[in-house]
Amino acid sequence: MTNSNVDKERLQASMARLFDIYKEIAVVADQVSTWRCLYKDQHDRCTAKFGCRNQLHSRVPGELPVCTGDDRLDYRSAWEI
Repeated sequence: MTNSNVDKERLQASMARLFDIYKEIAVVADQVSTWRCLYKDQHDRCTAKFGCRNQLHSRVPGELPVCTGDDRLDYRSAWEI
């Protein structure tokens, strides 16, 4: 497809819709990040590449640690520098 075959109005509308979708995702992520650790996945596993006092490590090599933190806490103070 060449530039002359592109429907510029349709492309702009599509890009605007995509921006709106990502904007909504970002708003929700910002809200959730105030009460849920950013490194906790959907299975309550910690994906952080640094130490945290809320990590419970298993004896299985390579397995992500379990996040034992409470989502009602401010996690930012738990992260080790």
